[in-house]
Amino acid sequence: MTTLSLLIPIALGLGLLGLGAFLWSLRAGQYEDLDGAAVRILREDDDTPGR
Repeated sequence: MTTLSLLIPIALGLGLLGLGAFLWSLRAGQYEDLDGAAVRILREDDDTPGR
């Protein structure tokens, strides 16, 4: 029973930490441009170094 009294607060704390990280990433704008990276990798740029 003492194990549960230790593990439950740890699990709740980790859950709150994950929720806080997710909310922080939402406010930082991490999910605003979902298609930008997919399109950017397909574009051919002529200004690449070494060519």
